[in-house]
Amino acid sequence: MPKPSTAPHARMPSLALAAITLALLTGAAPCQIPGDCRQIILGIAESWEATHVDLTRWQREAQGPWKPYGPPWKGRLGKDGLGWGIGLHPPALPGPIKTEKDARAPCGIFELGDAYGYAPSVPTNPNLRYHPIGTRDMWVEDPASKYYNQHLRLPHAAPRNDWERKQQMRLNDPAHALKLFIKHNAPPNAQPGMGSAIFFHIWRDNGRRYSAGCTTMPEDRLRDLIRWVDPARRPLFVLLPKPAYAQLRAPWALP
Repeated sequence: MPKPSTAPHARMPSLALAAITLALLTGAAPCQIPGDCRQIILGIAESWEATHVDLTRWQREAQGPWKPYGPPWKGRLGKDGLGWGIGLHPPALPGPIKTEKDARAPCGIFELGDAYGYAPSVPTNPNLRYHPIGTRDMWVEDPASKYYNQHLRLPHAAPRNDWERKQQMRLNDPAHALKLFIKHNAPPNAQPGMGSAIFFHIWRDNGRRYSAGCTTMPEDRLRDLIRWVDPARRPLFVLLPKPAYAQLRAPWALP
């Protein structure tokens, strides 16, 4: 039997599909970065399947142009790459969808929440809240709970049952000694089963290991980020695969 053709026309169906997908991205995405956003953390991955990400910071004054802030750095993503999360971007965009425990990092546009850590205090931007994590602190990942995807403090000093133990934030895991909440699928409108507990946190084995869906980075970069992020400047995290970023950069008014 003759071998399958490797001529350019043999690849046309997949190329055409990619073109259609990208056209749908731009046509179905009436979205822009809010005008009052003054800080952006931008993450660009090579593809939907990538577990590595290039991270940069951007800032602007009023309606001025975006300007880079500081050097770029490397991060890690979930084992199975990226999937659309639930944030400020439009729903139902073409591509994989992030769900609970799927090992994908949520991509899109997200607000940021508070910082959490094992230390009694850490240097932060004065406007950023920091919560020392103790035995009372839980992050609820149970989709059946009314507290799904939020921080909850026990009224008693330590967990008393298996459910409370499963939601514990303090696990003496160095990778989670410091973290910043990424508001994917965040309360009060969290959708059960669509993903929870997404943070910036410290990477494992100096970046040799992927995450379970969070965006991870060196500890010094995370500490610098927590000192820079200013809630008064409405900071956002934008995470996209490179082909989607190329198409959405202009319509979404991205750096």
